[in-house]
Parts: sequence; structure tokens; C-alpha cells
Amino acid sequence: MAKRKRLEAPSADALKDIEDGFARETSGNGGLGPMPPIAQIAGEAAAGSSAFGPEERLKAARDSTDAERYRKALAEGLIVEEIRIADIHSEALARDRVNVDAEEMEELKASIRAHGLRLPIEVYPNPQGDPDSPRYGLISGWRRLMAVRALMVEARGEAYTRIKAIVRVQSASAEAYVAMVEENEIRSDLSQYERGRIAVMAAGQGAFGSVEEAVSALFHAGSKAKRSKIRAFAELHEELGDLLSHAHELSERQGLRIVAAIRAGLTTELRRALEAGQISGDASDAGGEWALLEPVVLGVEALEKPSKAPGRPRNKPMPSAESGGAVVRLASGISMMHATDQRGHSIRFEGESVNAELVEALMQEIERFLSVK
Repeated sequence: MAKRKRLEAPSADALKDIEDGFARETSGNGGLGPMPPIAQIAGEAAAGSSAFGPEERLKAARDSTDAERYRKALAEGLIVEEIRIADIHSEALARDRVNVDAEEMEELKASIRAHGLRLPIEVYPNPQGDPDSPRYGLISGWRRLMAVRALMVEARGEAYTRIKAIVRVQSASAEAYVAMVEENEIRSDLSQYERGRIAVMAAGQGAFGSVEEAVSALFHAGSKAKRSKIRAFAELHEELGDLLSHAHELSERQGLRIVAAIRAGLTTELRRALEAGQISGDASDAGGEWALLEPVVLGVEALEKPSKAPGRPRNKPMPSAESGGAVVRLASGISMMHATDQRGHSIRFEGESVNAELVEALMQEIERFLSVK
């Protein structure tokens, strides 16, 4: 009888060797043994091929190109979007327009009502971190935005809640101001005062280092003479802007004459005249404001006027100041100066005790005197 062989359980080391060998033989091919070279080549080719046909692959390539172009155009602000009116901060930049004609606004509303908004506004992403603040700041198109807002109010929020806009990516507020001014220079007839005012406000908000720099950047396309006039009106706004209610209606000549008086050191006199007019109600319109300022301006022009025209002999000797001719000095310290030009006569008062109340009293006495028949 054959002797039976006794079976023994393998040790732990023997079991580990068996498992390692099995893993080497079955890895990478689902346990079917080592993968032949031809199978490896076929697998790599299949992985590199597409399930789409030639037309589908061409369409996918075009879609990818179009998407890239769209993303680029969107980043450069070349895409017209429709954004909510409520998401736009209309006063993110100080506006260069002081006055809006009511009749023109009604015409614009009627055009939008009949044909829609033909020209989109321009906005920029608002960098403020407050989630409750508007998402966009307005660059240009203030009148269009105001017209659409008015139409939305008339429709009680049921229409005109969105507006066509181009979102510009602005690197600095200076660029936004330049864009706004350039758009309005083309599309609207701004006064010289409005141009000077926006230069002062842009510099005041830190977009430019100075008013001079603001004028040079905002109106770079203008002539040297034009920029010089704008700087003069900027000075007018700095000195009298808080008291002038109708400055945008000043003619260029009137504004430059007022600036000449400012530069002659008569800012205090000009301000006193405007303050007195506000109290009396004489500054209710542009003509009234100019009537308050003109006597001061005429006084300066009379003092700066040459005593005789070049090449012409003097018809009569100028009276002595001490004898009471052109200048009369009173014991109270007040001096009265009489000047004439082609428009008539003017009297100027100077002295520490001269103020708005005194001038007002004198004007009442003169009025009473001239009213006597």
C-alpha cells in the first residue's frame, strides 16, 4: 500500500510570493496574460481617434474658434449687452453736463418709445465690493439712461427695465472721464463753463493730479487756444461755482471778462455781489446774475483801459485824482472812481467799510434820485 503524503498549509512568506506573481501576470489586460505588441498599437490608435466624423470635427473646431473670438470681444468691450437699469450707477463719475433741456428730453423719449434705443450706452464694472451697490458705473449716455428710466417710471416698471449697453474694461477712472468727455464733445454742444467744471471735478475726485493735467487729457484734441479758455472757465468754477446758478448760460466773452476780474484780485467783490443778489432775488436768471457781476467787471476794465488810444492826441487833460475828477477820496476812507466807455458810465467804490449792505443802500438812493422827474 502506497504511503499517503501529508499536506501542510503554506507559510505567510509563501502566500505573499504567490500573490505577487499573480499580480505581475494579470496587470493591464484584465487577467488575460501579457498583452501582445499588436494589441498595444491598436489600443493606442483607438484612444487617439474621435467618434465624430469629418463634418462634426470641423464644426467643433469652428465653434471653438467662435467662442474664443466672443470671449476676446467681450473682454475688449465690443459686445452689446442688455443689462438691468437698476444695476447702473448713473453718478459714478461726475457728469460734465450741467443742464438738460426738457424739450430735448421729451423728443428723446418719444424716439425711444417709437424706435427703441438705437445707440447703446457705455458702462464699466463697478469695482466696489459692496454687494448692494450697483454692478456698473456709467461712462457715457447719461441722457439716454435718464430717458429710459423716465419711460420705466411711466410704465410702472413693467417695461424699459433693461437697456442696451457696452461694458468697457477701464484700467483707471481717468480713461472713463476721457471717454465720457469725448462722447459728449461729439454729440452735444457743451458750454465752456461745463468743460471747465468737469476738469475741476475730475481732478477733485483724484482721476488727475491737477486741473491743468485734467484739461490737457480730457481735451487733448482741442487747440491750444481752446484749452486755454477751458482752464479760464475752470478757474471761474473754482472761485464762483458755488454761487453761480446759471453759469452754463454765460457767453464765452462774459466768462472771460469775469475771469479777468478774478485774476485782478476782485474775487471777494464778485462773491459779495452774487450773495447780495441771492438775498434780494436779483439772481433768479442768467441776465440777473450777469447784471450783478458786470459793474465789478467794468470797474476792472476801466482801470486797465489805457488813458488814450495809440496815435491819437488827448482832447483834454485828465482831471487830478485829488481834485475830485476821476477818483474821489472821502474822509471815511472810501474811494469813488468814475469810468466811461462806449456803453455808458460806471462808478466804483473801494475801501475797508465797503460791503454788500452799503452798496445796496447806495443803489437805493441812486434809484430814488433817478426816479424823481
